[in-house]
Order: sequence, then structure tokens, then C-alpha cells
Amino acid sequence: MPDSDLTPYWNTNVAHHPGILRAVPEGCHDALDVGCGDGLLARKLVARAERVTGVDNSPEMIATAREEAADRPGIDFVAGDFLTADLPAAGYDFICSVSAVHQMDFTAALARMRELLRPGGVLVVVGLAREASAGDWAVTVAAAPVVRAAKVLRRASFPTGMPFISPHMSYGEVRAEARRVLPGVRYRRHVLRRYSLTWHAP
Repeated sequence: MPDSDLTPYWNTNVAHHPGILRAVPEGCHDALDVGCGDGLLARKLVARAERVTGVDNSPEMIATAREEAADRPGIDFVAGDFLTADLPAAGYDFICSVSAVHQMDFTAALARMRELLRPGGVLVVVGLAREASAGDWAVTVAAAPVVRAAKVLRRASFPTGMPFISPHMSYGEVRAEARRVLPGVRYRRHVLRRYSLTWHAP
């Protein structure tokens, strides 16, 4: 497939795709992209998993995702609420989500991802949170020039119709709740105003 099909645009979400793809376990049979949007990451995952499912509650985004992946086998998209969508329990070796969990009940979303993972499976969440402490703001202010430069140099853009909701949980709240729901989770704060959670199912 043309490389341009998998690099049609860049933004601070797409910037995390390489790290997510590196986390896909060897021999991955089934992968799930939660809040898949236009399906760009799901299309990349096809190279690392036998079957990929993307789920999103935006009919417009799912329609775009299906159109873009029409000629690619091994990929399917589900339109609906991730928390209630008909997905198989313990059905996935890899689950990822980029800038989507803040639009859901955070605890319920992590708990459902945990339940959908097979033993030994890997979960990677890249998310948004709000600044709530002096430390949070210090990191944001220090990183601001880097973020601005990256957006300008890479000509950052987002798919047409992509919804955006501001996060209500702080970085500290995200870290604490993730550690409660996913014991042993690895939490990281990233320069491009994102955090990541990486968890391996026992």
C-alpha cells in the first residue's frame, strides 16, 4: 500500500503512533483500537496483528474509517459506545486508545479494556488531562515552545469532523485511578501534552 495512505497528516496524537505500534506483542492475533476516529492507527495496526477492530461513537468518523480501509483485509469497524458495544470478553491480545478515554467514564473505560484483554495481553492508552498543580503547569509551560515548533514544522492538522472534548481529570487523578484499576500500570507524562498508560495483563 502507498506509504502516503498511512501518513496523510500529522498531529500530537499521530506523534504517538510509533510508540504504540512498538508495544504490539509478537504473534498478535486480535487488536482493538478504542476511539479509532478515521481509522488511521487501525490501518497501521494491520501490519502487526492478524485482525484489527476499531470502535468509535462518531458515525461520521466510522464512515470515513470504513471508506479508507475498504480494500484492506483483516480490519473491521464498530460504530457505537465502547462501554456498551458488543465486543468479546478476553478477546484481544492488544488494546490501544489515543485521546479518547477522557470522553468516557475513565474508570469504566479502563475496567472494560482490562476485561477485554487476554491473559498476557498489552494495553496502551495515550490520553489528555488537565493541569491542576504547580508541577503540572511548570511542565506545560516548559514544553510549550517545543509543542508550538512541532505543530508548525509538521503542519499539524486533524481529520474533518473529529470531535474534541476538553479533559476534566487532572494528571494526578489519572495516575492515581489508573494505578487503582490497573495494578502495576506504567504511567508517563509526555512533552506533547499527553500522558500514556502501559499495562500487561497477568
